[in-house]
Amino acid sequence: MAKTKILVVEDEDDIRELLEYNLLKAGYEVTAVTSGEEALRRLDSTAFDAILLDLMLPGLDGFDVCRKLKYDPDSSSVPIIILTAKNEDTDIVAGLELGADDYIVKPFSPNVLVARIRAVLRRKKEHAEDDESSLIIHDLSIDPRRYSVTHCGQPIELSSTEFRLLHLLARKPGWVFSRDQIVTALHGDDYPVTDRSIDVQIVGLRKKLGEAGEYIQTVRGVGYRFKE
Repeated sequence: MAKTKILVVEDEDDIRELLEYNLLKAGYEVTAVTSGEEALRRLDSTAFDAILLDLMLPGLDGFDVCRKLKYDPDSSSVPIIILTAKNEDTDIVAGLELGADDYIVKPFSPNVLVARIRAVLRRKKEHAEDDESSLIIHDLSIDPRRYSVTHCGQPIELSSTEFRLLHLLARKPGWVFSRDQIVTALHGDDYPVTDRSIDVQIVGLRKKLGEAGEYIQTVRGVGYRFKE
């Protein structure tokens, strides 16, 4: 059986070597690069199962790399775990809005890091096993296989996280999801953000959906639902 391939994007030598050592020890196949530009070149030629991405990189920073990958249909489904010394809420929310699947702050425990990678890969597998048929509701068409959304035939560009949030709500119109339930469904338990970050993502999603944004309804004191 082929090993799970992890791409590590980290410019600090000691941290990169620590990551390589622990990931190899955990049984993963590891490719390590030192810049965002090199990461994108590797991704053009190799399919990776997950990416560990530092934010503070020379040249193209981690935010730009994440943005490019999550808005590209060919790479949008690859889980990205941001690994950084930046621990402000604004940085965490920014990473989430771009579609990051997890966020780990330096310094970190290698054992916890490996556990978080396993959790992200498990969620990816579970998501792939879900119903992946296209969904047409109201005047929206949602295709999970291509991570594409159209409104009245016009394409709407969403990040990976925004797409999964829309798909989660639209699959069960009228069903009310609490903020905690949404965080857990998108990122799993123990995700390092407050549930209020969902409010920020909902605002951004509604804006991108335009007129169709009204289909996402707020249930005061509870959470959100998709219009029946």
